Amino acid sequence: MLKNFVVAATLAFSAFSLANVAVIVHPSNSAALSQDDLNKIYMGRSKSFADGKAAEAVNLADSVAARADFDQKALGRSSSQMKAYWSKLVFTGKGTPPKELGSEQEVLDYVANTPGAIGYVSASAVNDKVKVALSLN
Repeated sequence: MLKNFVVAATLAFSAFSLANVAVIVHPSNSAALSQDDLNKIYMGRSKSFADGKAAEAVNLADSVAARADFDQKALGRSSSQMKAYWSKLVFTGKGTPPKELGSEQEVLDYVANTPGAIGYVSASAVNDKVKVALSLN
């Protein structure tokens, strides 16, 4: 019986972790966003959107499932690789990682209230207070 529970829990977690991720921006943001732009912003190589307006990236905490999905789908790296990447940049004084927020609701609220903000949440969490700039499947 325990074995069946473990198998069911693993399958449920696997299905959940493959959820679509929505990259969100403030509703007033009209800049087009490509996968390359997203990568540059979240890797610290760009501080602005394609239209030249400042971009302020926010990350979810490591404990939120959408974080691992985003790191893999948007950046092509695991969360541990991203942590190592930012640790190196911080140590050498060459960068500061995006601000981390503890929940999808916090990301939604922050992006809705901050014109230059860019964040991500699972697609099912999106509300009408933010604009979906890019969908990652």
